[in-house]
Amino acid sequence: MLSHVDDAQQPRMVDVGAKQATQRLAQARARVTFPADVATALHAAGYVTPKGAVLTVAHIAGVMGAKATPQLIPLCHPLRLDKCDIAIRMDGNDALIDCTVSCLGRTGVEMEALTGASIAALTIYDMCKAMSHDIVISDIRLILKSGGKRDVDHSIAAGAA
Repeated sequence: MLSHVDDAQQPRMVDVGAKQATQRLAQARARVTFPADVATALHAAGYVTPKGAVLTVAHIAGVMGAKATPQLIPLCHPLRLDKCDIAIRMDGNDALIDCTVSCLGRTGVEMEALTGASIAALTIYDMCKAMSHDIVISDIRLILKSGGKRDVDHSIAAGAA
C-alpha cells in the first residue's frame, strides 16, 4: 500500500505521531547547463547579471524553497529545519547545486533538499534567461539521506564528494 493514500485510495498525510524523532539528513543536487557563450559571459561578469548576483540570489532562494516545501508539496509535513546549506559550483558550462538539509524529526527531509536544489536552479534560470532560453535544468536527484527506516547513498554515482 502506498503511504500517501488511505484504504479508499484517497490522498492523506502520513501519520508520523507515533514515530520516534531521529536526526534526519538529506542532500539533493540539480544541474543547470548553460550554452558555452553564456557560461563564458557569466564567468567574465563574476556571475552578475542586470538582475543581480546570480549565485548569491540562487543560494537564498534555495534556502527559502527548502523552508517552504510544505506549502508547495501538498502532503509534506511542516518541519523545523536545523540546517539548510546550498552549495553552488561551476563545472565547465554547468552549475551544480547541492542542497543539504537536516533536522531532528519524525519524517525525512528529502523533499526539502530536492525543493531547495530545484528552486535554486529555477532562480538561476530566471536570472539568466535574458542571455539565453537554451539554459537546461536537469538531473534533479537525491544524493543521500540518513535517519529513518533506511539510508540512501548515491554520492558515488552522482560524483559527489
